[in-house]
Amino acid sequence: MKRTLVSAACCALLAFSTPTLHAQQASGIDLKTLDTSIRPQDDFYGYVNGVWTRNTDIPADKSTWGTYIELRETAQGQLRTLMDAAVKHPGKPGSDTHKIADLYTSFMNDKARDAAGFKPLRSDLAHVAALKDKKDLPALLVYLQRNGIQTPFSAHIAPDAQDPEHYTINVSQSGLGLPDRDYYLKDDDAKLKAVRAKYLTHIETMLAMSGDKEAAAHAVQILDVETRLAAAQWTRVQMRDPVKSYNRVAFDQFAALAPAFDWPAYFSAAGLAPKETSAVVRQPSFLTGFADAVANVPLESWKSYFNWRIIESYASYLDSAAVKERFAFEGTVLRGVPQSEPQWQLALRFTDGALGDAVGKLYVERYLPPETKPRVMAMFNNFVASFKDGIDKLDWMGPETKKEAQLKLAALKPNIAYPEKWRDYSAMKTQPNDLIANVRSARAWSRARNLEKLGQTVDREEWSMTPQTVNASYNPSLNAITIPAAILQPPFFNVKAEDAVNYGLLGITFGHEISHAFDDSGSQYDAKGRLRNWWTVEDRTAFKARAAGLVKQYGAYSPVPGYFINGELTLGENIGDNSGLSITYKAYQRSLGGKPSPVLDGLTGEQRLYIGFAMKWRAKLRPEAAIAQIKSDPHSPGEFRAKGTVMNQPGFYEAFGIKPGDLMYLPPEQRVIMW
Repeated sequence: MKRTLVSAACCALLAFSTPTLHAQQASGIDLKTLDTSIRPQDDFYGYVNGVWTRNTDIPADKSTWGTYIELRETAQGQLRTLMDAAVKHPGKPGSDTHKIADLYTSFMNDKARDAAGFKPLRSDLAHVAALKDKKDLPALLVYLQRNGIQTPFSAHIAPDAQDPEHYTINVSQSGLGLPDRDYYLKDDDAKLKAVRAKYLTHIETMLAMSGDKEAAAHAVQILDVETRLAAAQWTRVQMRDPVKSYNRVAFDQFAALAPAFDWPAYFSAAGLAPKETSAVVRQPSFLTGFADAVANVPLESWKSYFNWRIIESYASYLDSAAVKERFAFEGTVLRGVPQSEPQWQLALRFTDGALGDAVGKLYVERYLPPETKPRVMAMFNNFVASFKDGIDKLDWMGPETKKEAQLKLAALKPNIAYPEKWRDYSAMKTQPNDLIANVRSARAWSRARNLEKLGQTVDREEWSMTPQTVNASYNPSLNAITIPAAILQPPFFNVKAEDAVNYGLLGITFGHEISHAFDDSGSQYDAKGRLRNWWTVEDRTAFKARAAGLVKQYGAYSPVPGYFINGELTLGENIGDNSGLSITYKAYQRSLGGKPSPVLDGLTGEQRLYIGFAMKWRAKLRPEAAIAQIKSDPHSPGEFRAKGTVMNQPGFYEAFGIKPGDLMYLPPEQRVIMW
């Protein structure tokens, strides 16, 4: 239906004529942040966020700042209130509240940490020192993995992609200290090469602080081992292919795939055999490369490498000097952050990570209004209905594939606000003044809990996120989206605000996560979460052609001079954004019940929806952080998530009168909407 539109020039005039507090609350738009010197038809991101961008500095303790981070800071403040209350009133020893108090207090105890120094690591380092032969490597790796210390590969229990009712073992590449293999291998990139040199110095400094008398020589050995592992690793683009990443290998075949490592000894010591007889290997060629390194790298170099993995793993929990040195590299060199976050924030993050559900129960009780979940569920149902209609109307998909897509959509499970079943932490032991002991206890508890899943039926009620997490997710094996409670608050969601901005800020999260079920990776799983091809050849070909358009579009964006977004790495998220915003627009239209959207503050509902979407992705990044994101993160930086997405939306062109010649204009044949 053709809608009566307010022109961009007019809406800018109205937005700044006589705004009132009441009007701002009604529309949900902070009118003062709209930059009316910029035409939305030429730079929509600048129009929405230009004033904010000019007037906002990234805090000294952050690598990035924007709407998402502001909401996370709000959640952090809420959690601090809960932590302080737990410390003051911890309750009975052994209770969840008492454990929260123990972990938080032990992290904040600088005196005990400084007195301990590196001494708490002696028992771990002794295991490495006891290594006399490479045949003893399996036992060492099992010990380190049980204590949450990174090793060249991981063995994690998760739902079987081809039998999603049961768990299986996933063996995956690991073992690097830098964000991505490119940091080790790209000699033609001066910035990455400089980071690598500083990493070598950082390793040497930390080793020397631990008492290593040959720190310089050992640092060279460590970087050599990590470089060998990096060369064998798959790229992040390769790892996005769920079919190529599913390789069922019997335990007795591991020796052929990766000789020079005693796999029977490893599987037995890890408690994986005889419970299981096979595992899914995510990157088979990496294991071959790992085994080659085992055969050719001297034992002394491996000992240096494992010592470093131990030190690096605990560096955040050691004395103030070690913490300062770690931040100087991890924070300043890698992400450009000049100042560390306050200690309470670090303590909170540790406690929340270890006792997430225990903290989550307290969070929901205090900060989730009871009327929020029902309204959000109604919004979710509206999105599903709109997505259903969208599938029916696709002109590039045939009826056979559409039927399967509808089955998958109908089976999609929404996890909203908080789980129905909370995790039991009774087996986790804590102490009030021994931080490293608490770290070990939490890690051992997590590892044991994961191993207990072997042989069990998959728990489809389990959440992968805590309620206090400011994020959202889609799990293809469970065919479920998770929208935690912390994201259901301003600025993303205001239960008292009108729908348009709520749809643009929170609704897009529903659209985005639902779209992940049908992106280039998620679309290879069926309604039950099974990795199965349910597409006709013609429809998959048509899908790939559209996806190629997004790869090309986003691959042309350069957030940092000389560094371009990897269109293949970010494809799934870009599909989520583009399809998600398309379905958000349709869901909003459905919510109007055939009536025209209300004009508030001189803006139509459609305009407010798109403005809300661009507000969500307002962000500033330090160059170092942007480079790390480009290299390692499947998400495009916020500015390009906003501007790249709206340029593909027919509703955006109508809402703001975008025409040929405008900088935001893409010819119809170049616009990509997958769903």
